[in-house]
Amino acid sequence: MIRLLNLVRNENMKIYRRLRTWILVGILMAITVAAAILIERNSPRADNADWRAETSRHIEENKRNTAQPGVPDSYKQMLERDTKVMEYRLQNDLPPADKNTLWKGVLDSANLISLVTIFTVIIAADIVAAEFATGTIKMLLIRPASRAKILLSKYAATLAFSILLLVILFATSFVINGILYGFGGADLPYLYASKDGAVHQTGMLVHALQTYGLNCAGLVMIVTLAFMVSTIFRSSSMAIGLSLGVMFLGQLILGFFSKYNWIKYYLFANTDLTVYLTGMPPKEGMSMGFSLAVLAVYFLIFNILSWSIFMKRDVAA
Repeated sequence: MIRLLNLVRNENMKIYRRLRTWILVGILMAITVAAAILIERNSPRADNADWRAETSRHIEENKRNTAQPGVPDSYKQMLERDTKVMEYRLQNDLPPADKNTLWKGVLDSANLISLVTIFTVIIAADIVAAEFATGTIKMLLIRPASRAKILLSKYAATLAFSILLLVILFATSFVINGILYGFGGADLPYLYASKDGAVHQTGMLVHALQTYGLNCAGLVMIVTLAFMVSTIFRSSSMAIGLSLGVMFLGQLILGFFSKYNWIKYYLFANTDLTVYLTGMPPKEGMSMGFSLAVLAVYFLIFNILSWSIFMKRDVAA
């Protein structure tokens, strides 16, 4: 274990000694700040004193939409749960936390996890391929550590970098949105309705962390794919190009074939786990457990391919 930790530390040193790494961190922070300012400047000013009237209008609109013929059951259930939450707000005098507040900005910034994915792919694509390109892989493999530990240390360092970027994204978003909207609403509750119709409360911090965490499923899968391609083909450019191509085309393919039942086994039909927070899965019959199981299968396939080929590869070739 100590040897593995030392290997991870060495990989971290390789990552954080490079100027490129800190440029990526700076870009992430700059885009987070710029996006928050643009959203704040272009958002309509909400009249917090009139939130009750607006909530009542939304309730009536939901009821009209629910009564419309041909409404899918899943969408109808979502509207009914949304209505129960809004009625609970009115009964308990709880203003919404999703409009012109600190937490609205933090939740909006979760969309930038795709940028975290891109930056981590750059690191993942280079962390193995660069060793082969420069020939340093030979020096690395003559150490007492096994090949499995060497590859695991590189993968762990890559995921650790993604965690660092996520922490920076969340912290930067929290600070800049607190400055823009004020920190006064930091203790607002998050309300949600369960399938039985009961309304529950939790902290907005818990909900924000949950949202960020569920958004990380796609990040882990794309980064693991980039790591696999980098290991198999020893080409960082191929790993970056293929991984980002799959990332951007994945949702287009999902939309094109969404009418087919087999699409629920497709990788990108399962990477957005936040859909289960709203009760709107991409395909009828899908659940959080189902998506996690499908992702686990893809995860194992990607890693088995990486490990099996790396273990057998002749580095002299």
